[in-house]
Amino acid sequence: MHAMKRRNGEKYNTFRRGSDMVIVAANRSMEVYRMKDAESKVLLITGASSGIGAATARAAVEAGWQVVLAARSEDKLQKLVQELGEEHAMAITVDVTDYEDQRAMLKTLLERHGRLDAVFANAGVGGESGGFSGAPVESWETMVNVNILGAAYTLRATLDTLKQSQGHLLLTGSVAGRRTLAGSMYSASKWAVSAIGYGVREELRGTGVRVTLIEPGPVDTPFFDEPMDNSLTPEDVARTVLFALSQPKTVDIHELMVLPTPAVE
Repeated sequence: MHAMKRRNGEKYNTFRRGSDMVIVAANRSMEVYRMKDAESKVLLITGASSGIGAATARAAVEAGWQVVLAARSEDKLQKLVQELGEEHAMAITVDVTDYEDQRAMLKTLLERHGRLDAVFANAGVGGESGGFSGAPVESWETMVNVNILGAAYTLRATLDTLKQSQGHLLLTGSVAGRRTLAGSMYSASKWAVSAIGYGVREELRGTGVRVTLIEPGPVDTPFFDEPMDNSLTPEDVARTVLFALSQPKTVDIHELMVLPTPAVE
């Protein structure tokens, strides 16, 4: 145990437990403060307030990551921060369709952590029925702005910082971006995300930054109005994300398509 010091006017002792510095208040025998290792890695997740984003945040914190949660819904983000603990998570309200908002997001992140090791560009929205001949055109504009431009803006805002850390970029694509779906602008938007993933991988070749496309099949999330039969859970996809993140720097997983096991007939 080290010499007694003071913290906020209170006497305390410090000692090492594994990679953590443990702080024990001298006059509180049962109270222990854990100070995270300064080398804890930082993961930014967009679309983090629910579904795949929230499940990934939980899995990442469990694996020892510091997480930065970005989405439009401040209430949901703050609830998730309280669940995960303020020592592990922070929330930033952001509109991914606003590039300046995303730049401000990165600035806030760096003011707290001073580093960024991985980015999960996960924000996305679905479409409405009707196909190209009948779906509301407004829904197309929303999908293009969130699913395509939102992901591209996240890349533009964070890539210079990821290059500095030789970090990891992950994007939420979809099996819909690998198959032809009749009349689906959503599918078209996810084909675009796949193209972004392939394109940015070539752009970053030689920088040390790895790029992974996460391409789930149907996932039972608030994304859909009705519960789905034989679908993945958000936790299934989160495990896939953490699998990619857990690989050594010598391993670059290009894409992971994750499908539910077909129902037994």
